[in-house]
Formats: sequence, C-alpha cells, structure tokens
Amino acid sequence: MKRIIAAISVLAVVFIATLYLSGSNQAEGPGYGAARAEQQQATTENAGTDGNAQAARSGDAEDPASKDMILGDSDAPVTVIEYASFTCPHCARFHKEVFPKIKKNYIDTGKVKFVFREVYFDRYGLWAGMLAHCGGDMRYFGLAKMIFEDGNEWIAGGDGEKAIANLRKIGRAAGLSDEDMNACFSDEQLAKDLVAWYQKTATEDEITGTPSFVINGKKYSNMSYEDFAKAIEEALAAAGN
Repeated sequence: MKRIIAAISVLAVVFIATLYLSGSNQAEGPGYGAARAEQQQATTENAGTDGNAQAARSGDAEDPASKDMILGDSDAPVTVIEYASFTCPHCARFHKEVFPKIKKNYIDTGKVKFVFREVYFDRYGLWAGMLAHCGGDMRYFGLAKMIFEDGNEWIAGGDGEKAIANLRKIGRAAGLSDEDMNACFSDEQLAKDLVAWYQKTATEDEITGTPSFVINGKKYSNMSYEDFAKAIEEALAAAGN
C-alpha cells in the first residue's frame, strides 16, 4: 500500500510540475541564459527546523497568492530580496557559507528584512518548493536549509521517484508526516500559485540567474560575504542608519 501511495504521489507531482512549468521558462518568460543552461547541466550531471527563524508569508488581501517568505524585522531599514532555486549549486553554497553570517549580523540585529523568492528551472525545484511550503510558515526556512545542505544529492541523478523519496526523508526529519506530504505534493493550487508568483516577481525584477539579490531596490549577482556586507552597509548609510 505504501508503494502504491508513493507511486501515486510521484505521478501527481510529475503531472503538476509539467502542467505549471510548461512554458514558464520559454522565450516569452524571464530569460535565464547561461545561468539556466548551467543549472540544467548540473541537474543532468548531479541530477529540523531552524529555531530562530521567524518566517511569515507576505500575502495580503490584495495579493493572496503571494509566496514571499520573510525573516527579520518588517520595519528594518534595509530589505534584501533573494531569488534562488533549490536545485542551484551556487544557491546552496551561498546558504551554507554566506547566509548564516548575514542572518547573525544583519537579520537577527534588526537591520535587514530578508525576503526569499523561489525560482523554478525545472520540476525538481518546484517539488522542493512545495515541500518547503508544506511545513507551514514557521518551518519553511528550516526545511529550505535542510534542502540546501543536502546539495543536489536529493535529485538522485534525475530519477523522479528517488528524488521524491529523498525529499520525503528531508520532510520526515523536519517532523512532517507522510499524510502531510501526500497532501502537499498533490496540491495543484499550491503548484499553480508558486509558479505564478515566481513568474510575476522574476519578470518584474528582471532576474536572469540565481542566486540574484535586490538590496533596497538595487540588483546584485552572487557575492562573497564581504561584498554582501559592503552592499548592506551602503544601503544602511543611504537610509540614514
């Protein structure tokens, strides 16, 4: 019975991802150029909850489909928006090596409001995003951290069934039940909302690769911690802090 349920879940997420990602990376959508090509190659080749995380969805009555996830003081003088893919090696490296320092020195101290936005190069990234949202607002960043820490190993060389099984292991480690994940992976509306929000925001900010950052309205590509801190300090100074 468990194998049957797992097979049904895989079919459901494959169908949903195919349905809502079809055309999302075509020429009429946001162009990802070399970054997308690199990501597709990486996918083919390679293809616990953070207790301090205070995640909150930024959707409101005017935009209920908003899927922004936020850390930090909503009134912080600097807003950092990250665009990242859960299947992007550079994003994983950023979250393992740079983000913890940014969180400690700027987010936790009330200087930065951090907004995380997912980018979907492929169905695997969408599946990981669905799992992260499945944990609810308070578990989102903990699950995201676990996915990034696993690198691209969970993608299992592009084997969809194994990839879902690996995501389920991450979900169980974060305290999600199989019933929770079954419901999440078959949630067509969630997939539709996630892809729509990604297309809307990535187009508006003209995102061409991941990770990309918007710091108080100014766009940046991937950076070291030193360069990131410099950009934040400049934004703080410009805001009179």
